Amino acid sequence: MRIGKQDNAYTSITKSDAASITVRGMDLASEVIGQLDFTHYFWMLVTGQAPTETQKFFANAVLCAIAEHGLVPSVAVARMTIAAAPEAFQGAVAAGLLGCGSVVLGSAETAGKFLASQIAAMERDGLSSAEAARAGVAALRANRQAIPGMGHPEHSAGDPRANRLLALAREHGVEGPHIAMLYAVRDVLPDILGRSLPINVNGAIPAVMLDVGFPLAALKGISLLARTASLIGHLQEEAERPIGFMMAGAAADRIEFSES
Repeated sequence: MRIGKQDNAYTSITKSDAASITVRGMDLASEVIGQLDFTHYFWMLVTGQAPTETQKFFANAVLCAIAEHGLVPSVAVARMTIAAAPEAFQGAVAAGLLGCGSVVLGSAETAGKFLASQIAAMERDGLSSAEAARAGVAALRANRQAIPGMGHPEHSAGDPRANRLLALAREHGVEGPHIAMLYAVRDVLPDILGRSLPINVNGAIPAVMLDVGFPLAALKGISLLARTASLIGHLQEEAERPIGFMMAGAAADRIEFSES
């Protein structure tokens, strides 16, 4: 039984024959390997177009910003997985990525979709950015949902990664509608919540990347790619100085049993 549409049965990414491999219209051996850096190649793979210098600069910046932040859940599960199954390096990396969702790591995608939807509402309904932001935040609060891209349990005075990315965007003149909407959301929070929240890195990343032309549908890929590099580093350290079982033991000691 066939499922889904049966048209558009082609790919534009790669092809190969006995003598060559072509990726996005470039010969892999002669035009890519040794010629392009990986960030350039990543952008080209995703979008089909070579990045501008500005696009590559900000792709590099956000990949560095999101790759590493200590023993976060994705790292903890990866290290405990490799401790339990030392032969399953790929499984440990996969375990660390599978929890990429709306709360941790994948929240950049959620924030990006929220910013894009409020920009669409602003343009559709003739609203100001402040009006669109206020309506969007109010709708989230009515459904008891968090404000994506805002607040941080540790960096309550301001996420240094977000601050740096947004400062770079200003310096490079790439502030566009998504960054403007991000600021508008931040600015309406005190009236709606009764307190302010700082912009976090998962708010800054989509705002910056969307304003420099990265596709909305691929936003989660930024976090996945960056965190993969970090997970490999943690797994290498786990092989040299294992703490996975200590982490598991500390979790067991911390949680009490209750029949209720």
